Amino acid sequence: MTTGGTHVTVLLEEAVESLAIKADGIYMDGTFGRGGHSRLILSKLGKNGRLVAVDRDLHAIAAGAAIKDSRFQLIHRAFGDIAEAAHEAGLQAVDGILFDVGVSSPQIDDGERGFSFRHDAPLDMRMDVTQGETAAEWLARAEIRDITEVIRNYGEERFAFQIAKKVVAARVEQPIVTTGQFAAIVRETVRTREPGQDPATRSFQALRIHINQELRQLEVALPQALELLKPGGRLVVISFHSLEDRIVKNFMRNESVADDMPKGLPLRADQLPKPKLRLVGKQIKPSVAEIRANPRARSAVMRVAEKL
Repeated sequence: MTTGGTHVTVLLEEAVESLAIKADGIYMDGTFGRGGHSRLILSKLGKNGRLVAVDRDLHAIAAGAAIKDSRFQLIHRAFGDIAEAAHEAGLQAVDGILFDVGVSSPQIDDGERGFSFRHDAPLDMRMDVTQGETAAEWLARAEIRDITEVIRNYGEERFAFQIAKKVVAARVEQPIVTTGQFAAIVRETVRTREPGQDPATRSFQALRIHINQELRQLEVALPQALELLKPGGRLVVISFHSLEDRIVKNFMRNESVADDMPKGLPLRADQLPKPKLRLVGKQIKPSVAEIRANPRARSAVMRVAEKL
């Protein structure tokens, strides 16, 4: 996260502490960002420890070049490809994996990236600008039904259908290619406003999540992480949206209970399927002091599990 131009990592100490770092351990930071978590992990590793970080944003990759440490490797991939990143780094198993998911403050605060309605810029929204279509390109071809589903499901916007109709009508007159155009359409359509929130907030969030397939990335990353972890290895996930947190909570909960078996089977206790994860503590949220210092931290939720 950033506040006032200064990069601030959310739940920094709590996340790294939850990894239970071993001096000679091998760890992965699935969402490098600007390297706050990675730098703290490196500070706790001994000379034989290793950290492999992953990010799909070229700006993050460029920022990572500042870390001159032989124990550190940064790979340009989405966190949903963490198994491939591990293979590329020559890793078969690791002692801990951290995910800090969602959009980063540098992405929001760089107006040219097209993530925010506060800047009139090209409507791009891609975290990895080397692949995939932009938000403008998707809006130019999507049907009313598809736009409605994205804005309703990912933005929880009750005026999703009306916004979709307005978008399709507006693009007949001229292409919707800037954040300003899209924000204006949404503001004209949303009839009620939440106190302190721009009417375009939910729709921008929804479009960003869809363009980057953020929820799908998380859904495929979690089982890969579980397979990569050594027994006793920790999985730490920080999310900033209820849809993300629900995926994390359900995954950890489902993997922390034994598979359901039909009652009455003639099996001994040691023959029953065993859970793969152990939940570590309860969910952790930023302190009042952290939220006061960095308001963007207020929605963060961290969950921790350990591989059995």
